[in-house]
Amino acid sequence: MSNRVYLGELEELILLMVALLKDEAYGVSITEMLKKTANREITISATHAALHRLETKGFVKSKMGGASTERGGRRKRMFNITAYGRNTLEDLRDTRENIWTMIKPAVV
Repeated sequence: MSNRVYLGELEELILLMVALLKDEAYGVSITEMLKKTANREITISATHAALHRLETKGFVKSKMGGASTERGGRRKRMFNITAYGRNTLEDLRDTRENIWTMIKPAVV
């Protein structure tokens, strides 16, 4: 029996954004970076739902950041990738790279 982990495309992209943004990963920054780097537009609520799933599965952890005046005194929930999340991304990358090496180039 395999212990492989499977992520949906959106979860994988959001996990990549958390890894990329490091200490600046929160809902809005993740959503904006996803649009900028992957040309994917999703709602903030979809981002938060995916982050919740990723945290439940142990791929990310979160903590509350400080309140700010520009946010009306509200605090941000900041996310960081866990070692398990990082290892999972590396396994996914390795699997894709292995498959791509087996695909013959297209003849144009």
